[in-house]
Amino acid sequence: MDRRKQKTRRAIFQAFSRLLEIKHFNDITVQEILDEADIGRSTFYSHFETKDALLKEMCTDIFDHIFSSDLQSERSHDFSSSDHGLQEKITHLLYHLKDHKGNVLGVLSGESGELFMRFFKEYLKAMFEQYPESISQDVPKEFALNHLVGSFAEAVKWWMGNRMKMAPEELAECYLKLIGYHA
Repeated sequence: MDRRKQKTRRAIFQAFSRLLEIKHFNDITVQEILDEADIGRSTFYSHFETKDALLKEMCTDIFDHIFSSDLQSERSHDFSSSDHGLQEKITHLLYHLKDHKGNVLGVLSGESGELFMRFFKEYLKAMFEQYPESISQDVPKEFALNHLVGSFAEAVKWWMGNRMKMAPEELAECYLKLIGYHA
């Protein structure tokens, strides 16, 4: 993607993020995104077919970074030199959700929450599959994965609903204790 397209895409994401901090996803119109990003309608639609597609791309960008094997040091945390065990992966994920809480809280409200959770759960499933020791051998694998993904997604919703009072490290540790995970 050339630099001009990258700059436009970044402007759209930033506009969408600013709007998500003050409005629920369902209440945001494409026109508001256009106005905030200072772009035309055809420019928006050359990048995204719908507002839902924009949400999916935003989630993909967040999740692809979190689940990348090439991590960089960041403002609020540094997992670049970590061994990337399950506890570190979960903690890193929680830091990113906290860093993007304005976006995530805006997205979780209303119908968009289901869409966000569907994307989130797809990534969580892939994450847990990378750590076979987290999956109980006493039950069918798909059942165990469904439980791990569902329970962690609900733990994240609970954490966000409680204004993220627990530190990411503490929530990760509590969750792993709860599922009986031992690295």
